[in-house]
Amino acid sequence: MEAQKNEFFTKNSELSIEFSKYVLEHPEMEDFLTEEPVVVFLPEFDAVLTDFNLKIAKEIESEGGRVLYVKVKQMAPKSASRLVGVEVHQGQLGLGLNYSS
Repeated sequence: MEAQKNEFFTKNSELSIEFSKYVLEHPEMEDFLTEEPVVVFLPEFDAVLTDFNLKIAKEIESEGGRVLYVKVKQMAPKSASRLVGVEVHQGQLGLGLNYSS
């Protein structure tokens, strides 16, 4: 059961990151986030995760919490970073650990 909870956490984290990007691209979504609800994802492509998340949402609501349900029909395939020419330096610039692509 612990492994499954970790898997659900990972999947919800990924959905949360993608939803954050979506909200940044769609500022009108901020109207739904003004009351600081708990965001609960209902991915139509993962029935087991949806059931798990619905149970959590019902617990939150039964304790008086606010829930924002986000249905997700699908997720596009992962894409590579859009960053180009990245340089990372640790310590003084040019000294110590360096990386560039």
